[in-house]
Amino acid sequence: MDLPVIPSAAIPGTAAQDSGDGAGQRIHLLDLDVDQLRTWLVEQGQQGFRAKQIWNWIYQRRASTFAEMTDLPKKLREQLEQHFVIFRASEVEAVCSSDGTDKLLVRLFDGGEVECVLLRDGIRRSICVSSQVGCAMGCVFCASGLDGVDRNLTRGEILEQMLRLQSRLDEDERLSHIVMMGMGEPLANLDRVLPALDEARSPEGLGISPRRITISTVGLPPAIDRLSKHGVPYNLAVSLHAPNNELRTQLVPVNKRIGIKAVLDAADRYFEANGRRLTFEYVLLGGLNDSDDCAHQLLGILRRRNVMLNVIPYNPVAGLPYVTPSSKAIADFKDILVSGGVNVMFRQRKGSEIDAACGQLRRNRQSV
Repeated sequence: MDLPVIPSAAIPGTAAQDSGDGAGQRIHLLDLDVDQLRTWLVEQGQQGFRAKQIWNWIYQRRASTFAEMTDLPKKLREQLEQHFVIFRASEVEAVCSSDGTDKLLVRLFDGGEVECVLLRDGIRRSICVSSQVGCAMGCVFCASGLDGVDRNLTRGEILEQMLRLQSRLDEDERLSHIVMMGMGEPLANLDRVLPALDEARSPEGLGISPRRITISTVGLPPAIDRLSKHGVPYNLAVSLHAPNNELRTQLVPVNKRIGIKAVLDAADRYFEANGRRLTFEYVLLGGLNDSDDCAHQLLGILRRRNVMLNVIPYNPVAGLPYVTPSSKAIADFKDILVSGGVNVMFRQRKGSEIDAACGQLRRNRQSV
């Protein structure tokens, strides 16, 4: 399905923007939840049950325009068209890899750009979604944060990425997994990320189990604790990348004011609150954090925790000095961890031919 390029609409809480198409000032419908839409419908003299019909059209039947909602009264469709847009961003570029990975570069109403990815693996249809324009965490090997962070995404902008990726599936396919591991730090935008994920897991939304939704973070302890109190058993993936503070601060500068112990303690509290096995992410950088000594230190941190260690050989970014480790270094690193009893998975690199590493597509376009 080809999705339309929609003119700008307003972010809730700011002045609405003229859509430029004669329809007046319109609001991003995806920024509302179904109860807010129901209230609006009643205020307009419409029946409240229509809200669930509209949600079904958007989330299950993949409608991108109100005109497609043929079981709604014509007057209601006209009212919706006058007041709302479903999609307000535009797809700048869509690239597809031979391994089944699709990557979208999406331009937002204010010109900011974010990336999102659809990964096909067997029967799994996973998506990776952004939460911010850029990133403030400063991981030195990541293309997303090279230019810092511009702003948080809204609930609707996060959901629109999900729906755009869903639209790339065949009619008999459905999304199975969501990973908040695109551009940005999700825990720095929980006020928008959590409502978006509430919609994604709702039976009236995308209907994806929380156990198939993963939130990735570099480790912000107060936000991890807030996520624990939210009470929904999402998978938590902590981007560790180093086994000691000196090296982690070099690779993840925000660690300087946090420290590995505080991150691990917060992760332990999340496990105690939700009972979900933790995942730790470790990008393996040739000559930096791939030594036998690093592996043994990592083993000391993780061996007594109920965790999965997800090791990702580095996906090179143009202009950065970091390299993929050698095959021997990868094998030795894995052997040390496995022999020490750590559950470890080495992630297969997918989409490297289409700049699938986070932030690469946007940055490469900017440099053209």
